[in-house]
Parts: sequence; structure tokens; C-alpha cells
Amino acid sequence: MLVKILLGLAALLAVFLVVVALQPSAYRVARSVTIAAPAATVFAQVNDLHRWAAWSPWEKLDPAMHRTLEGAPDGVGASYAWRGNKEVGAGRMTIVESRPAELIRIKLEFFEPMASICTTEFVFAPTGGQTAVTWTMTGTNNFLGKAFCLFMDMDKMVGSDFARGLAELKSVSEAAAPK
Repeated sequence: MLVKILLGLAALLAVFLVVVALQPSAYRVARSVTIAAPAATVFAQVNDLHRWAAWSPWEKLDPAMHRTLEGAPDGVGASYAWRGNKEVGAGRMTIVESRPAELIRIKLEFFEPMASICTTEFVFAPTGGQTAVTWTMTGTNNFLGKAFCLFMDMDKMVGSDFARGLAELKSVSEAAAPK
């Protein structure tokens, strides 16, 4: 009887491992908003990491979070590291590409609760006096990440944070827009 139970458990484990292995390794999370402000105004809010405190959805999760800003004052080379409670973890983001009023690409490194590296982009599309902003995060999962995503969907985990952040970015940018 014990042998049958062990064989059954081994079979279940094998099926689980195959299911995990067959999961896609790439993920993408994206949210967009249209902001009643020129692209240059919105771009400035994202390109200067010092300004993120006003609109980043994670800033409010841990007001005691330790932050370190290094490198360039804004644009390529600007870096922001954080260490906070279990809600925000620890990590670093560094702007690796910055094209005024068009694109900001960020290397995003998570150290805690789970180590990973991904790419975050902000794309700015001016339309008249407004700007469509799309915030994306893309990356790949290793085997452990694939197993985690069987139970926690990246889009559901991060998408609502992106939507909240974009709503705050909209508010801050529209207040800063030239009248």
C-alpha cells in the first residue's frame, strides 16, 4: 500500500514538474492612460527619479522605506534603490535609455522578496495637448518563477499598481502642465 502511495505522489510530482516546465517563460504587464499635459511635462515626472515619490504606487505602501538616489540627476544613469517592508521588498532601478518626450527604459532589479531582473518602459505618445502613456514591464521567469506564476499571475500582481501609479502620474502631470 505504501509503495502505491509513493508511486502516486511521484506521478503527481512528475506531472506538476512537466506543467511548470511547459509554462511560458516570458511575461508582460502593461497599462495605459491619457494625460491632459504635453509629453515633455509627463516625461519630466518619470525621467527624474526624485519626482517618483509624488506618484509611484509603492511609495505609500511603506512611508518608512529607505531610499537611495545615485548617478545622474535624471535620465540615463540615474538610479534609485530601496529597502522596505515586505510589501515593497528591496531593489534598484536604473534608467538605461531616455529619449525626451518619447521613451524611458529602466533596468529593474528585485533583490527581495525574490531576486529577478526585468525591463520597465514608459512610452509617451503626444496627441494634441494630451499624452498617451504606456507603462510596461517585461521579463522572463526561471523554473521557480514559472511555478510561482501558476498560483500568482504577474498581471494581477502588478497591473493594479501600474494603474494606480498612472492615475497619480496623471494628477501630478496635469497639475504641473502649463496653463
